[in-house]
Amino acid sequence: MSYIIDRRLNGKKKSTVNRQRFLRRYKAHIKKAVGEAMNSRSITDMDKGEQISIPTRDINEPIFSHGAGGHVERVLPGNKEFITGDRIPRQGQQGGSGGGGGGASDSGEGVDDFVFQISQEEFLDFMFEGLQLPNMIKRRLAGNESFQVVRAGISNEGTPGRINVVRSMRAANARRIALTSGKRRNIRELEMELDVEEGKDPALRDMRRIEQLRGRIAEIRSRIQRVPFLDDFDLKYNLLVRQPRPRSKAVMFCLMDVSGSMNQATKDMAKRFFLLLYLFLQRSYEYTEVVFIRHHTSAKEVDEEEFFYSRETGGTIVSSALKLMRRIMLERYPASEWNIYGAQASDGDNWNDDSSTCHKILINDIMPEVQYYSYVEITPRDHQALWEEYESVRALFPEHFTMEQIVDVQDIYPVFRQLFSHKVAA
Repeated sequence: MSYIIDRRLNGKKKSTVNRQRFLRRYKAHIKKAVGEAMNSRSITDMDKGEQISIPTRDINEPIFSHGAGGHVERVLPGNKEFITGDRIPRQGQQGGSGGGGGGASDSGEGVDDFVFQISQEEFLDFMFEGLQLPNMIKRRLAGNESFQVVRAGISNEGTPGRINVVRSMRAANARRIALTSGKRRNIRELEMELDVEEGKDPALRDMRRIEQLRGRIAEIRSRIQRVPFLDDFDLKYNLLVRQPRPRSKAVMFCLMDVSGSMNQATKDMAKRFFLLLYLFLQRSYEYTEVVFIRHHTSAKEVDEEEFFYSRETGGTIVSSALKLMRRIMLERYPASEWNIYGAQASDGDNWNDDSSTCHKILINDIMPEVQYYSYVEITPRDHQALWEEYESVRALFPEHFTMEQIVDVQDIYPVFRQLFSHKVAA
């Protein structure tokens, strides 16, 4: 019998390593389950963990086994039942084989699907994998509160935890060589003289001189041994310094239509989209600010709570939100210092000629300043004037303006991933 023994050191967090390996192996199943969960969850549960089910056939583990070995002769019976093209029925199809999905049976057995739970952190990792804010560039160092610790050479002073063992031993060895090189040279000279005296004829040897030489050699060796192996002067420490960490300053404007033309289902889909965006920004970009704007006939900057849960409604003038966004950009977020992003959700309805006003504001005031602007139209109906005006904006700014349509809840997550997938910076 053969044994395979894993002699690798097992750390305290071995189970964590094994779990990460398991998640990587079944990544496709988990991503599919995450996408399905996004379509069925309520707004308040979008950032929680998820229960993942993996079919039994996909969790088979490879095994080691011995072959038969040697020379084997077999006599196989002829085929009396099948001809070319026949389909052989799978074993267990008639009687039920367990595993669910079939009717009652008085025979057969099987194994249930493997079910496990992923945490909130793991769920969000899979949800936002491969996403980023497009065209992000470094505008300006945002203050001095962010630093990174970097190596800056070797120091003679420091804490015990930063001792550089190699450099310390090298310094100790150099010190011992410098302090004992003359003594070792004297020992070699005395040993050569001793060899000459001991090599003489016994009648001619000077025993007193031999004893003196031996005593001198022993004394010098004793002095060499008294040189300390490691001295405080030899200790060297890794020098760590704090350097400012350049980071990109970014702001995301979230513009949501809450007018009367948006029914409750449409508003819920818009909130789902913006909640995905908000979770993505919070998790992936620590220093990205978010500006929430709700609008009907007038626009208002609101906080997170009011943006997602207020029930205010009214008519529809989309340009009011764009004008407010432009004013906030001028007052608080100059394009020379900030990466500016915009995300707008609406059902496409707008008041009379206001769509042309939106077109003018976008091409003249907003698009030249922003890195990326996305428009999501939530409606099952045909597109109206606002979509047509925005199409002309996309033609003028193809790298910085994008637009998608959401018809039902199942479209939200795929559209979100399409809007914020990896793109090459302009």
